[in-house]
Amino acid sequence: MRSAEFDKEKVLRAAIAAFVNKGYNKTSMQDLKKATGLHPGSIYCAFENKEGLLIAALEQYNKDRCGEFSDYFSGEKTVLAGLKNYLMKTVTNCTSSGPERVCFSQQALSELSEQTSAVEAVISKNLNDWQQGFIWIFEQALAAGEIDNSRTAKQRTQSLVMGIYGLRTFAHTHPTVDVLEELATQLLEDVSR
Repeated sequence: MRSAEFDKEKVLRAAIAAFVNKGYNKTSMQDLKKATGLHPGSIYCAFENKEGLLIAALEQYNKDRCGEFSDYFSGEKTVLAGLKNYLMKTVTNCTSSGPERVCFSQQALSELSEQTSAVEAVISKNLNDWQQGFIWIFEQALAAGEIDNSRTAKQRTQSLVMGIYGLRTFAHTHPTVDVLEELATQLLEDVSR
């Protein structure tokens, strides 16, 4: 059997957009065909099934987000300035009309209440990688003396992650940039003291 030739990353990013737009359960194979440009047979050949495509899309999403993460901090004199960049980009994403408006891992987690163990493992890895990135950032801030040691990097990360979840949820009903920026600034102040 001949294997299909296509740009896998481009296809996976198109699948992410389709899944974000309609949700996993409501995204049909025809929707995926239209989004990715692949015929259903090619999707099955490359990913086995719709769930296989979801897993590959979640893995690509994590790879893309991890690649972007360090960009928020590069060129900044302080870790907290980088963290502010991250939070302001989150606000921008929340108020956009594209697929970046939601965290794909969080959406998959909330939509798929009873995931298969394979899907659950990928979502858990994505969210764990995200949290580990913040722990590392707060450890850098602690070592540089930007923040005091009244709370551990893990405790600060847990507060930040909970705040980002809340910020993203709040943005669904209050997508006003000024309000969200104010909340993001307050979140940064809260996790920094």
